[in-house]
Amino acid sequence: MIETQTIAEAGDSMIFDLFRRKKEKATQEIPLTEEEKKWNKMWDLWAEGEFESPYNELMTYQSEVNNGGHDQYFVNTSDNVDMEKELSALYEILPEKLKENLQKAYKAYLQSEEREDDDKIIEILENCDNVFWENESEINEILEKYAGNITL
Repeated sequence: MIETQTIAEAGDSMIFDLFRRKKEKATQEIPLTEEEKKWNKMWDLWAEGEFESPYNELMTYQSEVNNGGHDQYFVNTSDNVDMEKELSALYEILPEKLKENLQKAYKAYLQSEEREDDDKIIEILENCDNVFWENESEINEILEKYAGNITL
């Protein structure tokens, strides 16, 4: 019986060592590609407020809508910046479908300021969020192209 326990314990130890080695390998840091480093630098510059227009506005727009929809974007942005200037920068860079979607969302947002609990306005904003998410890859393409030009 003692021999069986010793063998079982040895087997358990080997299994745990195997899992530990696999976990250590899995957690080893994989170096970032040049593209990933540029992407990260772009977001760092944006977070530090050192990013140029209209890409700065585009990153703010994407970040806010992803965190809470168009309603959150307008609430947070309108308190901090000139909305007409902000929207103008976005209209300059967004593809047509997303530009129209943003215009529709902004119109609904302005109406929502007048009447807080209008279900139709909430539905419009939610539909605008969905259009944004369905077409977000176009924003990512714009940002990826821009990030490709960043020097490290």
